[in-house]
Amino acid sequence: MASAPILIRAQLQGERTVVRALMAHEMESGQRKDGDGRPIPAWHIHEIVVTLNARPVLTLRCGPSVSKNPFLRFALKGAKAGDRVGLAWLDTRGERRSAAVQVA
Repeated sequence: MASAPILIRAQLQGERTVVRALMAHEMESGQRKDGDGRPIPAWHIHEIVVTLNARPVLTLRCGPSVSKNPFLRFALKGAKAGDRVGLAWLDTRGERRSAAVQVA
């Protein structure tokens, strides 16, 4: 897979920051078969780490049931305008992607 981006947005809404992230990934479960009847190996994001100003605030462990190009939305408390929210993922092939954005 080419270096697919993570689209991320963090917006201050009152006392919380709403973070939205779209991660481009095929997310193959390992349950399907190819045209010749051979199983397609599992290949999916299995760990997502969210940071606020370089400190981890959320770690997610994912399995094969997560859909292709997963979308993640959550709220953080304690972030201020200008703080940096980062998101990084690791998949079952060892590939990594990361992105960061300032809270608006």
